[in-house]
Amino acid sequence: MNTNPDKSVTVLGLGPMGRALAGAFLDAGVPTTVWNRTTGKDRELVERGATSAPTAEEAVAASGLTVVCVVNYDASDAILRGDAVTAALEGRTVVSLTADTPDRARDTARWAADHGIRYLDGAIMTPTTTIGTADAVLIYSGPAGLYQEHQPVLGALGGTHTHLGEEIGRAAAYDIALLDIFWTAMAGYAHALAVARAEGVTARELAPFATGIAAILPPIFEEGAVEMDTGTFPGDGNPITSAVSSMAHIVHTSEAHGIDAGVMRAVEGMTRRAVGLGHGTDGFLRVAEVLGRR
Repeated sequence: MNTNPDKSVTVLGLGPMGRALAGAFLDAGVPTTVWNRTTGKDRELVERGATSAPTAEEAVAASGLTVVCVVNYDASDAILRGDAVTAALEGRTVVSLTADTPDRARDTARWAADHGIRYLDGAIMTPTTTIGTADAVLIYSGPAGLYQEHQPVLGALGGTHTHLGEEIGRAAAYDIALLDIFWTAMAGYAHALAVARAEGVTARELAPFATGIAAILPPIFEEGAVEMDTGTFPGDGNPITSAVSSMAHIVHTSEAHGIDAGVMRAVEGMTRRAVGLGHGTDGFLRVAEVLGRR
C-alpha cells in the first residue's frame, strides 16, 4: 500500500471514467491505489504503477484522499457505508465524483459528518477522453478549506476546476441542470434525424445546418440568463405564440410519418400553458418561470 497518505490518492470504481481518473493521477506522478467491486479492471493501471487493493477497506486506508466514481449513490453507499470501510475513512477525505441528485449529496455529507469523515461533492462535466488534458471540466462543492487542501492532487485531473460554494448540493445541482440541457438537446437531435430521414434528408445532409442551429444558442443562453434573473421576458422578436405554432408543425409532420412526437407534445403543452396564463406576447423563456411556480 502507499506509504504517504498525504500525497496519495485512492480511486474507488474502475468503470471508463474511474480508469481515466486513476490514469491521470498516475501520469502526474501521484501514488495511486485502486479498487473495483469486480476484479480485472485494474490490470492496465497496475502495469502503469497503481497499487491494487484487495478490499475497499484496505484501499481507503492507503490514502488520505479517496475519490469515488461509480454509477450512482446507491453504488457508492454500498461501498462506503459498510462498517469496516466507514471506520477506515474516519479522519480522511472523500471526494465523490459520482453523479446523482443534490439531495443524495446532502445525505452523504450528513453521513460523513456523523462518522468523522471529511467530504466534498463534485461532478465531471466532460467525457473520459478529456481527463488529464486541458479540456477537462470538474466542479466541486463543500468546505472551501478542504477543497483548497486537496486541489493540488485533484489538479492532476487536468483542465478547469471550479469550487461552487460551501453548500454541498451545489455541484450536483449544476450537474443536473447542465445534463438537462445536454440530454434534452440530444433527444431533440435524435428526433430531428428521424423526421429528416422520413422526409428523405440524410443525417449527413442535415448535420451542417444542425451545427448552425447549435451555434446560435450561446448568445440566447446569455440573454436568457439576464431575462430569468430580472424576471422580464421580452418577446418582440419571437413571441411564445409564434413558438407554439412552429411546435405544432413539428408534431404534425412527425405523426404523419408515424414518429412519436411525445417530447415535442410535452414542450408544446407547457408552452401553451404559459400562453393560457396570459404570457403569449412574452419570449419563450417565460416558460421557465411558469414551470417554477408553486
